[in-house]
Amino acid sequence: MSFKITPNLTTLQAYCTSNVPEVGKLLTLEKFSGGQSNPSFKLTTTTGEFVLRRQPLGHLLKSAHAVDREYKVISALQGSAVPVPKAIHLCTDNEVIGSQFFIMSFVSGDIFWNAALAILDERPCFGESPNSKRAKIYDQMNLALVSLHSLNPEDVGLADFGRPGNYFARQLDRWTKQYIAAKTEENHNAEFLIKWLGENLPDDDGLTSIVHGDFRLDNMIFSHDSQDLCAILDWELSTLGHPYADLAYQCMQLRLPANMGNVPGLGGVYREELGIPSEEEYVALYCERAGIDKIDNWQFYIAFSFFRLLSIVQGVVKRGKDGNASNPKALELEQLLTPLSNLAVRAIKEDY
Repeated sequence: MSFKITPNLTTLQAYCTSNVPEVGKLLTLEKFSGGQSNPSFKLTTTTGEFVLRRQPLGHLLKSAHAVDREYKVISALQGSAVPVPKAIHLCTDNEVIGSQFFIMSFVSGDIFWNAALAILDERPCFGESPNSKRAKIYDQMNLALVSLHSLNPEDVGLADFGRPGNYFARQLDRWTKQYIAAKTEENHNAEFLIKWLGENLPDDDGLTSIVHGDFRLDNMIFSHDSQDLCAILDWELSTLGHPYADLAYQCMQLRLPANMGNVPGLGGVYREELGIPSEEEYVALYCERAGIDKIDNWQFYIAFSFFRLLSIVQGVVKRGKDGNASNPKALELEQLLTPLSNLAVRAIKEDY
């Protein structure tokens, strides 16, 4: 068994020849630099370009890095109104490259890491202003989210993709356990947050949909020319759950300071000057498209989203300290743990 992060090309070729002959002869395998979860590689072959996505090596937290679930949901969404790469093959045999992996199509386009989309100011306009392009990108994300949540899980073969019952109660239990398992330092605000969330769980309203679990700008590919949404990536955390979890998670990410971390948010940024909708406008558009009047308990959903992100980052830091992170800069995220918990507590105490 290979314990290198990058799979051995000869070993992979032998497997593909027998199991995925349509990919052709393998030429190169290059790791993508972005991402902190499942390592992804651009696979160039004699028949085209593909993406190989694998689990990280070493000890994994329970239920984390489930590439088989990721492959299942991508397969289920083929041909739907939700754009995803083409699912090609799943390998659940750890002996082939040292972990489970799957192969999907390579989708060409832009991945934006800055929520303010400043890079669009540097491109030729060709009759369309940078502000209108930014507005379209946010509109495309909003529409895709509503489209995802509007799908009937049974209709796409995902009726068994999640457990019944109060989604937020289950999620709070899951992320609390994962945070504790991965904790590397004391954080009093995180402890307060866990207690507050447990005491303020909304009643189960019965809403259930397919949720992405990490719905944010840098997990999407947009057309370079038209800004159309070409594909949504990173379905590792997808499940059947509450649709407001995805919406609040994205809005939470946009609240992050513009100078915080590798994926800057819009905190302190005057959105109107950039053509980007406010949080209130974005949520209102979602509600209009989803056919609902408003969303109650928004403060809880935002605070929960901060805690969930805190738990995810804590897990990345733990893997970095253990030496099996997929990104060499994983330990740099340790500096975000305190600010994230502070923002979460602020979201609880301030009236939005």
